[in-house]
Formats: sequence, C-alpha cells, structure tokens
Amino acid sequence: MTILATANPQLVLGQGFQKTISQIQPRVVKIMGSGGFAGLEPYQSGFVISDEGHILTVWSYVLDSDVVTVTLNDGQRFEAQLMGYDPRIEIAILKIESDGLSHFNLDDAAAARPGSRILAFSNLYGVATGNEPSSVQHGVVSTKTKMSARRGAFESMYQDEIYVLDAVTNNPGSAGGAITDRKGRLLGLIGKELRDTQTNSWLNFAIPIEKIANSIADIRAGKKIVQTDSTARKPTEPITLDLLGIILVPSVVSRTPPFVDRIILGSTAYNAGLMPDDLIVEVAGRLTPSTKELNEQLSFVDRDSKVEFVIQREKQFITLELQIGR
Repeated sequence: MTILATANPQLVLGQGFQKTISQIQPRVVKIMGSGGFAGLEPYQSGFVISDEGHILTVWSYVLDSDVVTVTLNDGQRFEAQLMGYDPRIEIAILKIESDGLSHFNLDDAAAARPGSRILAFSNLYGVATGNEPSSVQHGVVSTKTKMSARRGAFESMYQDEIYVLDAVTNNPGSAGGAITDRKGRLLGLIGKELRDTQTNSWLNFAIPIEKIANSIADIRAGKKIVQTDSTARKPTEPITLDLLGIILVPSVVSRTPPFVDRIILGSTAYNAGLMPDDLIVEVAGRLTPSTKELNEQLSFVDRDSKVEFVIQREKQFITLELQIGR
C-alpha cells in the first residue's frame, strides 16, 4: 500500500519518519524541460549527488530541451547543463552552478532486500513547483529481479537488476526520484514509467545505485559527455555524413535526434552495416543527442581516419567502425 505525504509527512507516516524525511527532502529537485510529443508531461524528478551541484536523474524526453530548469527544495531555480548521459541504462547527470548543497554521498549508498521498508521521494504529478517539499511515499521492496526477465512485456533499455516496489511510484513526474531506507540511506533511482502492453498494468520499480555507480563515475569523469572539447583542433578535411553515405531524417527542430533515414547503396555506411531507423548515439566516444551535435562531432574527425559509431537498433546497442573507402 502507498502512503503519500507532502507538507506534513509526520501526520501520516508518524514522528519516527520525520527526521529522515526532513533530512532527505532538501536533496530532491524538480526538473522542468520539454514536454515531447502528444502532450507528455514536461517535468520529472532528480536528486543532488554532490555539494557542487551534480544532479542524478533519468534520461528522458524531458531533457531533450534547449533549456532545462532545476528547482531546489527552497525554491531556488537554476538553468541546468546536461553533463552527460548513458543511453544503455537511461540515466543522466545535470550540473547547476551552486555549491554547499545538501546531497547524497553515493559511497554511503546501501542495498535493500525483499521485504525492506523504503521511502520514495519525487515530484509526482508536478505537485511541487517552488519551495513546496517533494512528495514522500512509504512502501516495501517486493522483490529484486532482473528487468530482462520481464522483457517483451515491459520495454526498457535497462535490462539489469531492479527493485520492484509496492509503492505506486510509476506516476508522471516520479521518474528520477530517490528511494531510501528508513534511516535515509540512498537505495536506488526511481525508474521511468513502464506499462505492460499485454495486461495494461504498470511496473513500480527503482534501479539499485550499485548498478549505475560506474556509469555515474564515468559521466562525472567526462567519459560520456555531450560537449565537444573546444580546445581540440578541427582537421582541414573532416569526415561528413555525405561522405559516409548517411542521410538522416530532416532536422526540423534544434534537438532532432540523429535517426538514419536512408543509406546510400555501396557506401561506407552501407558496407559497415548501418540501416534505416538506426539511432546514432555516439561518435568517436562522444554522445550525439541531436543531428546538430552529430555533425559537430564529425567535424573533429579527419576524413581518412577510422571512426567508431554506436547505434541503437530497436532495443540493442551496436558498435560499428567506419572508414571511407572500406
């Protein structure tokens, strides 16, 4: 059963939880961005993981925006920079220009077992817009299982272990929130909304922190970044999509994802195995969330060089090496 608390959680959950809740709520943030297509909600949740303003959340259409706004527990608003993301496990890290923030120390994260009681913190339904506290739900870890065991019913890029929760966390805006134990120790990241296409039921789940800790470290270390190094020198004759034989879907907005529309027969891309509808997610180790950024990354690669592409084809990630003339 889910118990929901907002402004006065001690009245619902009892005085024993109040210290933990008051400690955790300042670490949870509200994220506003793009609403995507078909009137999707333009908000989700996140939580602070450093005193320098690093925020962990899920990678979703909400972040596919020129401006992403983060609102802290006290109502302060910041324009956030997307540091990087990992499309394989659908997490992202934002950065705001603030320091001394109350935050989770990932080194102190704990693990839960079936039957463990948890608290779930998020901005479900976009209830909080200013200095209102994040919503709190109380529940239990029903089981710990692999998402891959549910493949076919629940479509998700992430296929590793999850906590299945009895708290109804699968609500608009909840994705990216935090689950903790009763002592306030971080357990996991609330996952994106997932619905069983066969039974029309929703999956309430969180990703254990230990399963995403390495990726978080890689993003913070600059190994999965979006921006190109501005100090790097561009070659006189860079590689281009035309030279590779790749035609993308029309770029109608500034953040159009680089989906392949057509491949020129007999071209380098054709011989390497690229196909229509492939999504190009990385080039030469750099993330390419839009057509514009893909072209920018290619402008740093000499046309005679071998370049590595990572593409998403349906629910698989495939790495291909392309070199003109091969």
